[in-house]
Amino acid sequence: MNVADAWPRAETYQRITAIDAHTEGEPFRVVVDGFPELKGTSILDYRRDARERFDHLRRALMWEPRGHADMYGCLLTPPTSKGADFGILFMHNEGFSTMCGHGIIAITTVAVETGMVEAPQPPSDTSTDVVPLGIDTPAGRVDAYACRKGARVTSVYFHNVPSFVVELDAEIHVPGLGAVTYDLAFGGAFYAYVQASELGVGLDGESFHELIDLGGRIKAAIVADRAIEHPFEEDLGFLYGVIFVGEAQHSNRHRHNRHSRNVCVFADGEIDRCPTGTGVSGRVALHHARGELPVGEDIVIESIIGSTFSAGVVETTRFGPYDAVVPRVQGRAFITGRHEFLIDPDDDLRHGFLLR
Repeated sequence: MNVADAWPRAETYQRITAIDAHTEGEPFRVVVDGFPELKGTSILDYRRDARERFDHLRRALMWEPRGHADMYGCLLTPPTSKGADFGILFMHNEGFSTMCGHGIIAITTVAVETGMVEAPQPPSDTSTDVVPLGIDTPAGRVDAYACRKGARVTSVYFHNVPSFVVELDAEIHVPGLGAVTYDLAFGGAFYAYVQASELGVGLDGESFHELIDLGGRIKAAIVADRAIEHPFEEDLGFLYGVIFVGEAQHSNRHRHNRHSRNVCVFADGEIDRCPTGTGVSGRVALHHARGELPVGEDIVIESIIGSTFSAGVVETTRFGPYDAVVPRVQGRAFITGRHEFLIDPDDDLRHGFLLR
């Protein structure tokens, strides 16, 4: 029996169930039941409906007391492209994002390991295979591949939406910092990439609050200075975050071939614990544009906590007016919990709050 069923007022609570996971340290809450049905015929329709009618539930699930300032999660929707398994909406402390690489790795792991999608039964606990999934995101179709050993997903790689460079070596004046050089690229969302060494900031936990401050100031200056435009979808035309890039800080995993470190400040001052799947996709586009990363070659990028993604170029393409690449990103996710959240209609804080 569900414990909540024994409470006299249980029928007055709204119940939402979820499976929690993390991808290389970054949280991901998968809502599996209890969220109202969304209206629309496309993923962007579903995203607009979620924002307009159910943003209070996003806050309830992402903010305190059920979440925290750096929480991340998703809603699942019906598929909208031919052959896709499902659609997905990503959510965080500020709203609903357009694409999320760590989310793709997490939902693929969760969907395959829990049986949310049908997959062939492995012949033995030691056999290896790859389970493909088609996932519709607000930024476009993403193809993900769960690498299994027996029934266990050992890693996931995905082919992202076309990623491209908008501008190399742009310059922005940031109050209190002066001139800051940045690259602008799209990897499912738009990011400004800056060199941490030029700002004298570290890329570890000791610099956590300084990175949030600098990221917010740089983002605000760029947003005030220029329009951010997606070639096809107006809803995707915004600067999502600032990524600080620096030297790898070698640890045991992939010690001899780590390329660099990524620290992403996004949404309302969130810092990604993983290397950022859409962020490394933009990095792939940048390095390819500079002639530093040929098709078929991978680099390993680490996060603020030292976890890693590998990333490379699957193929080149055109995306509207841009020369683009199709990135391949690979990492690991782990299930951390199963939850039934209760939303009491008499609770003044039922829709959440944030403190930093």
